[in-house]
Formats: sequence, C-alpha cells, structure tokens
Amino acid sequence: MISIIKATQRDCHSIASIGKIAVAESHRGSCSAEDMQAFLERKYNRDTIKEELNDINTIYHIVTYQDKPVGFSKIILDAKHPDIVAENVAKLDRIYLLKEYYGLKVGLALLNFNFDLARKNKQSGIWLYTWIGNHRAINFYLKAGFTIIGSYKFYVTKTHYDLSHHMFLDFLEPDVDKVVLTG
Repeated sequence: MISIIKATQRDCHSIASIGKIAVAESHRGSCSAEDMQAFLERKYNRDTIKEELNDINTIYHIVTYQDKPVGFSKIILDAKHPDIVAENVAKLDRIYLLKEYYGLKVGLALLNFNFDLARKNKQSGIWLYTWIGNHRAINFYLKAGFTIIGSYKFYVTKTHYDLSHHMFLDFLEPDVDKVVLTG
C-alpha cells in the first residue's frame, strides 16, 4: 500500500537518509565521488532539511510503501522562473525514490500527488530541473507531459556543475488537466 503524508520536523532524518541514497544512485557518474559526498553532506542533513521545512512555501511529503518511508518530494509554490511567462507556477524541487521501489508505481503516485497539490493551490503549471544524464527521470517527466524548455548549470560544488534540463508542464494547455500517468 502506498501512502503520502506531509512531512514534519520528525521526518528530517528519513528525508536526509533517503536523499543521500537516492541522489547518489540517480546521479552516479555525474561528478567525482568527493564532489557527490560534499553535496550530500551539505544538502541532506537534519539541520538543512529542518530549515527548509520551516519555509511556508516549501512543502515536503514522505511516500511510504507498506508503511516504510521509501521516498519524498519537495515542492515550492509560487516559484517564479525567468524563462516561464505563466504566473503562479510551482517548482518540483525534489522527488526521490529508493531504487528498489522503482516499477511499483510509488513514484507515479507521488508525482500525481504533487500535480494535484499544485492545482489545489491555484498553480498554473509546474517546473523542475533534472540532470541530463538521468534518462529514466527525463523519460518519466516527458511521459507525464513536461517539455524541455532550456538548460541549467546545477552546481554540485563551487567548482563542478552538471548540465540539467529545465522542464515545464503548463496546466493551462489543452488536455493537461487530464494528465495522470497510469503506467
């Protein structure tokens, strides 16, 4: 059974733990092991997650499978982007799932949950960045209706960046209100 709940301060450890594993798995080969370790230590620790949870526009959710936390999402409402003319757009800043739960529709449930959350909060679309080497994620987002609208240099450290796709899903486009992945 899949369940999605809003994260609270008590979920900092789960988010940090899942994040360290899932980010390392999905971005393997994007940079040196040292750069990846520095990034994970900086972004996926309890204090950083706790601070992000205190931001009222940043919303984390934990997804569980058979009562075990296996992934999370982070969405930021009203996250304007200079390349998107639409108003009131959300940024899907993070969506990660432990690899052993791929193919069980857990990630699909979490993505659709975030689509619904954005729509309920009167967002006209949702955007994200994804590393160009993460072909599985790119295909997942394209299948969901996102389009690639540009590129972005995502700095892992001060001296290393990964080129990422900038992707956008406009909820106001015809038939986008029907976008719900089924498989």
